[in-house]
Amino acid sequence: MDGRRGRDGRAACPERSLIEDGTFGGVVRWIDDRNDTPGPLSGLRIGVKDNIDVAGVETTCASEFFEHNVAASDAEVVTRLRRAGGSVIAKLNMAEFAVGVTSQNSAAGPSYNPWNRARVPGGSSGGSGIAVAAGLVDASLGTDTGGSVRLPAAACGITGLRPSWGSISNDGVFPVSEQFDTVGPMARSVVEVKALFDVLSPSPSEPSAVTRIGVPTVFLTADVDPGVAQTVAAAVRTLTDLGYEIVPIELGHASDAQDIVYTIVYSDLARRHRYRLDAEPSRFQPATYERIALGLSISESDRARAFTGRDLFRQAMTATFESVDAVLTPAMPVDVPPRDGGDDVVALSRRMGQFTYPWSLHDGPTLALPVGFHPSSGTPVGAQLTAAAHREGALFGVGERYQSVTDWHRATPPYTSDL
Repeated sequence: MDGRRGRDGRAACPERSLIEDGTFGGVVRWIDDRNDTPGPLSGLRIGVKDNIDVAGVETTCASEFFEHNVAASDAEVVTRLRRAGGSVIAKLNMAEFAVGVTSQNSAAGPSYNPWNRARVPGGSSGGSGIAVAAGLVDASLGTDTGGSVRLPAAACGITGLRPSWGSISNDGVFPVSEQFDTVGPMARSVVEVKALFDVLSPSPSEPSAVTRIGVPTVFLTADVDPGVAQTVAAAVRTLTDLGYEIVPIELGHASDAQDIVYTIVYSDLARRHRYRLDAEPSRFQPATYERIALGLSISESDRARAFTGRDLFRQAMTATFESVDAVLTPAMPVDVPPRDGGDDVVALSRRMGQFTYPWSLHDGPTLALPVGFHPSSGTPVGAQLTAAAHREGALFGVGERYQSVTDWHRATPPYTSDL
């Protein structure tokens, strides 16, 4: 790469040795992309998750199965980025086949949290979160099925959007579950995420007034880590000071939402990977195999009940968003877990995704943004704002106002390159 610089004057590509010495784990594969097209993303250095096609570059999905899988054409989202002047300079590590929330199960090697290398970066878009937080890129694309944009955004202290389902094209993106998959932009600030969304979606966001923000009385469950609850509560107080009315609410059918998403996603995964499960199961990362194999026992009647539950949840959310403009919850109910968090991958995934999976069942957008640091570990804490379908503009408005009076999104982690 040449000495081209991004919007903030930093070099367009850090020294390769910073990656090769394992500082960030297996995070980045560089692409020599110079884009001089004028547009709203001109000068922006962008990385994309390694399940998103870039013409002439391998799309490995972090799996041995796709080791030499070179994309013939750009994914629709990559085309849109380039037309808007963005330079797509990197493919970013991920959990294998986007299955997992810690980003440790990758054929390219595990990834480390830039705030604390002993902690996970979240997943499955772990590389996308790391690269933005560490300044390797200005912005990135991840994909989100059950929380794979929002969890790494929260764990790495950046901003990430799960847009309204169907608002951004998945063409050229290897799927997990087409019922829930969406590409999502990630960057330091809401302003940058909004700029990316407005390029990626055929229907750019429109400003939308927010006056009432609902806060579930027990944040969906009563077992939130005290440090997380304390940090998110401070963010709620900031929103109150900004003039928003905070309304205690209950979320109907929320207790079953995570299991409903798991039922549909796991059964879709088992169907998609059935040949690989039967023919070469040993080529999967062990944690990937464990989770995909869960779908083999899910019946058609199980799926039917899950879809009925999805419809009931969406009806309940329609009623919720008739009384409030947005809902706020923590992004994760726990502190960022250690990389050696034990062998029970499924249990850890359920716990980390306890608040993200329910909002995947909703068809509207959820914005994750940093709201502080855990008082014990010093790792980032994220909150989620959710709105009715196609009301991204409402979330951007709240998020921009919050970030105008806070500096959490500007904080730089210790494990970063000196660009």
